Amino acid sequence: MNSEELKGKWNQVKGEFKQKYGNLTDDDVTFAEGKFDEMLGKLQEKTGKQKEALRKEISEW
Repeated sequence: MNSEELKGKWNQVKGEFKQKYGNLTDDDVTFAEGKFDEMLGKLQEKTGKQKEALRKEISEW
């Protein structure tokens, strides 16, 4: 999955992700171009999941 596909997929699922992990804020899930890994790091901190698991979860939605 390339960067553009991930960006589009993320836009579709960030609301659902916030519902699933209620402690996430808008700032945690805001995507800035070129900052996907940084965002994954924040999600990793908040959820306790590894980055690859989060990538997989995002791509499956």
